[in-house]
Amino acid sequence: MHIGLIGLGKMGFNMRARLRQAGHEVTGFDRNPDVTDVSSIADLVQAVPSPRLLWVMVPAGDITDGVITELAGLLEPGDLVVDGGNSRFTEDQKHGNLLATKGIGFLDVGVSGGVWGLQNGYGLMAGGSKADVKKALPVLDALRPEGNRADSFVHVGGVGAGHYAKMVHNGIEYGLMQAYAEGYELLAAKDIIEDLPGTFRAWQKGTVVRSWLLDLMVKALDEDPGLESIDDYVEDSGEGRWTVEEAIANAVPAPAITAALFARFSSREENSPAMKMVSALRNQFGGHATKPAKPAGS
Repeated sequence: MHIGLIGLGKMGFNMRARLRQAGHEVTGFDRNPDVTDVSSIADLVQAVPSPRLLWVMVPAGDITDGVITELAGLLEPGDLVVDGGNSRFTEDQKHGNLLATKGIGFLDVGVSGGVWGLQNGYGLMAGGSKADVKKALPVLDALRPEGNRADSFVHVGGVGAGHYAKMVHNGIEYGLMQAYAEGYELLAAKDIIEDLPGTFRAWQKGTVVRSWLLDLMVKALDEDPGLESIDDYVEDSGEGRWTVEEAIANAVPAPAITAALFARFSSREENSPAMKMVSALRNQFGGHATKPAKPAGS
């Protein structure tokens, strides 16, 4: 299958490689001339045979909106656009409606796996019609981990449902990381704890708190035992905020996710070992940039 991929950043670059490893032909476009295969989105559309499948993997917001608007003017009826970024679900409905007026299909696919997706595969959550999911299934199967499809892929519902599920996924992620980080800070504060990294390592097998995040926590401590190179400033991607907004709108109590979001805000005001760990975890799974530690006394 020949696929067009727009956006070759940390995720898109690895996704192109994984698709090619699975035997698909991929033509990619990116503004970075060092990684792009073609010089423009128009050239990309010309390179991919009809009916086309174009996967958009660019930052959410104005950039995604601009790309999909441009595609609406270039594509033909029967083509399919997939937004695999972290767009808000309300934007999906707008984009789906725009493309539908041109006879172009649309899927929103939440993608989880970060910088490890090339090696491990990606968890995928799709929103859109059954017919469009069927068209994209060879691509989705190549991106997800090997094994039972239901263990790593779900057709959640109509347009917007995939990104809504990914939004909640990321909200849960906020809460999980915060819990691990607070445990780290508590252990680090107690003088009777003589082997802090070893404590987390011993939790990796057989305990009820074992997880991939815990594995990444151990990896972060192996690389920087005191997290001395990392500042405690932690960004929020927007999806945590959207999750809390949706919890309020639907009168669903979400105290853990809300507290985790507010903790990220507080990280920008005070020194916190827990927030250093959250920053380290975001870097480990998603390649998100960390801020260097402040000089002593600053």
